[in-house]
Amino acid sequence: MQQGPTVDSSGSRFTPLVVVELASDTKEEAIAWLLSRIRDSQQNGGAELLVEQLGPGVGAQEKENPNMFLVGASRQRLLSGAEDTGLFKECNDGSMRGFTCSNKHNFKDFQGDGDDFLSMAECQYIIKHELDTLRAKDETHVPGYTQAKLYPGKSIRWNQSRLLSKGILIQIFPLHEKRELKRLRFSWYKKVKLSFQPLDDIRHYYGEGQALYFGFLEYFTFALVPMALIGVPYYLFDWEDYDKYVVFAVFNLIWCTVILELWKRFSASLAYRWGTLSRKKAFEEPRPGFHGVLGFNPVTGREEPLYPNTKRQLRIYLVSLPFVLLCLYLSLYVMMIYFEMEGWALTVHDQDPTFWTGILLFIPSIIYAVVIEIMNLIYRYAAELLTEWENHRLESSYQNHLVLKVLVFNFFNCFASLFYIAFVMQDMVLLRQSLATLLITSQILNQFMEAFLPYWLQRRHNKKMIRKIQNKRTLEDTELSLAEQVRLESDMSTYLGTFDDYLELFLLFGYVSLFSCVYPLSAVLVVLNNITEVYSDAFKMCSVFKRPFSDPAANIGVWQLAFEAMSVIAVVTNCALIGMSPQVKAYFPDSEMQLILWIVAIEHGLLAFKFILTFLIPDVPKHIQIKLARLEFESLEALKKKRQLHGG
Repeated sequence: MQQGPTVDSSGSRFTPLVVVELASDTKEEAIAWLLSRIRDSQQNGGAELLVEQLGPGVGAQEKENPNMFLVGASRQRLLSGAEDTGLFKECNDGSMRGFTCSNKHNFKDFQGDGDDFLSMAECQYIIKHELDTLRAKDETHVPGYTQAKLYPGKSIRWNQSRLLSKGILIQIFPLHEKRELKRLRFSWYKKVKLSFQPLDDIRHYYGEGQALYFGFLEYFTFALVPMALIGVPYYLFDWEDYDKYVVFAVFNLIWCTVILELWKRFSASLAYRWGTLSRKKAFEEPRPGFHGVLGFNPVTGREEPLYPNTKRQLRIYLVSLPFVLLCLYLSLYVMMIYFEMEGWALTVHDQDPTFWTGILLFIPSIIYAVVIEIMNLIYRYAAELLTEWENHRLESSYQNHLVLKVLVFNFFNCFASLFYIAFVMQDMVLLRQSLATLLITSQILNQFMEAFLPYWLQRRHNKKMIRKIQNKRTLEDTELSLAEQVRLESDMSTYLGTFDDYLELFLLFGYVSLFSCVYPLSAVLVVLNNITEVYSDAFKMCSVFKRPFSDPAANIGVWQLAFEAMSVIAVVTNCALIGMSPQVKAYFPDSEMQLILWIVAIEHGLLAFKFILTFLIPDVPKHIQIKLARLEFESLEALKKKRQLHGG
């Protein structure tokens, strides 16, 4: 760890890992109370961490916040925290096992006192876990703030929403490791090269959740290459013959099923290598922001706020559901306006076919694509407010409801017009034009928002910091003092997670799997987009955002279900497109009903084959299954021996 050691008030030297920033006008008794809870021993309900106030930097200004605190821990405390959090590490025999202090010398890379055994990201995760599980003792309110009520026995994390809402706590964030970050920048995006991403390095620095996202982005990009290679000659030689898309549609059917099944195996291999596949999920505490009437929890045996599930369900079905349906109706209304604009542009072009009226034909689609992006942003904000108002007790429940709301609207908003053109208007020429325009416009907007805008904002931010720090040093300099680095990072943007990144990939997957047979170049465009996405996301992670806390994920979570649902819709859509092609219709010249029955039968057969394939291809490779089974067997044997010893 590259930060210089800091001395705690007790005289202990420690490496700063996490920053806790309180409001500059926080009362002294509140600060003293919070620091004492952090420093107090675990036997007394404290976190037993080391904490020290940040000193002023070079050329410090009066307006700088004095209430910034550096948090760390002793080596032994971090090792015991690794055991408490169920951290998996590689053993000397090559297997992945839960770390225990009693068997620490059986783990690979544990040498001496274990100074470099844990990565900085793991240490920061342990610190965060200890801060999250830090509990209020007998206090009913924050000292000095009678209106900031606390629930005795509840974790400080749960009470964080009160600390935030009362303006006491500003933020908690992990520090960057300057030299390691510089090495990661160079190997990740500073040199343009045709090679895989350094996923192990990303995982080591940012954690498994981030590494799995970049792994999925890379996998999705490579999976698109066969479709792109087929699409280019298909586009060049069959451009004017829109009816000959049957072969490409059949390829779509197979492709979207196989790649998701293979991803699950690849994801399981990564998760096993990183020690998160068999890691037990920690007991989930109530999420910050959850509120209710104080009552007794029969599971934990503690007093905590309780909220009737019936009341939550009423909010969901009587308010949230009608709101989502209203938004879908508005989206449909905007779509019909787009078709009116499309018809007007076509009429103008037919009356006077010139170069400019030819350009006019694309204007409605471009405007509609921009409106779609704006509506998605507005709806996302409304969905977050609505899901927060539903008052979900657990973070996982909150995320599932938010994802469902956002996916339903985004799917309808982005694809409704394409379905209407394909199956109501049955205009393949307009479908191809609309798909191309929507895809290209949305990619240009996303690249502007995700690449150009963050770069410009970061340059502007660095100029401000150069004025602040008189020696004109930035985060990339390794000579920044600790105080300057902390204050620089505190002003950086907060990373909000992978939600938007997965949502973008979900929509791109939809464009490719649903309708790419009528616009074969869509796969090529998505490949180019994903390549730039890797570089722009890497730049943002390393230079724009604060370092996020590690997320020990074993898979991509609910997004796997979302992609699989999209692949099912893709099977139905491509079967319908095949049934509409003149080549297939020629086999049923007299009976349209017979054609429909055949298409429905084939579609059902393909869906059955898809689900059979899901069972035939194991999610976890066989060799990993054997290792996990062996680990479980050895654990049971060890437990038997322990019982026999105690019994004897």
